[in-house]
Amino acid sequence: MTRVTAAFLIFAGLAGAGSAYAQESRAVEGAVVVTIVPGGATFFTEGKDAKGPSFGNYDLGGALAVNFNRYVGLEGELSGKLGVSQNLSGFLSDARTPNMLNYSGNVVVSAPNRSAVVPYLTGGIGGLTLLEKASLGIDQTETFLTGNVGGGLKWYSGRWGLRGDYRFIAVQSKDAAPEFFGQETRYGHRIYGAVLVNVGR
Repeated sequence: MTRVTAAFLIFAGLAGAGSAYAQESRAVEGAVVVTIVPGGATFFTEGKDAKGPSFGNYDLGGALAVNFNRYVGLEGELSGKLGVSQNLSGFLSDARTPNMLNYSGNVVVSAPNRSAVVPYLTGGIGGLTLLEKASLGIDQTETFLTGNVGGGLKWYSGRWGLRGDYRFIAVQSKDAAPEFFGQETRYGHRIYGAVLVNVGR
């Protein structure tokens, strides 16, 4: 074996070891991850039979995920949708929308890549509680069954990370719901930006 061949093999071995070490030490999602949502928005489209106006609320909240492996996990979410002043067609020209509380349990499936950026898909079921607001004809708190599907991106740098998320939300109707929201199935779009904390690594 020539010196050149020996040197090449040593260099290749070191390069391979360095690459493997870099892959093993990359920032990855831990077994338990907390999502903190300081800001987002939920937009509900107008009811099909014009029984409720389109409107948007400010969104904040959080989530706790338990990951079984790198690809599949379960996540519980809790968010508050805070009312925002806007024009509500057919109701009031300038009014604050009702506050809402949204909670769900979701399955999260992450892409099988080895990057610090992790694309994912998610979906699940939960509930939406519409809080009382007499000025809009909501005389008592109402709770509706919901379903959601969506996805997003997570990026990690050690214990901390960032997340961007989109959800399509369907809210099941109730006959006794107020005219403003819930007499027919309503659909919404939610987006948010969040901070991630790897609790269990």
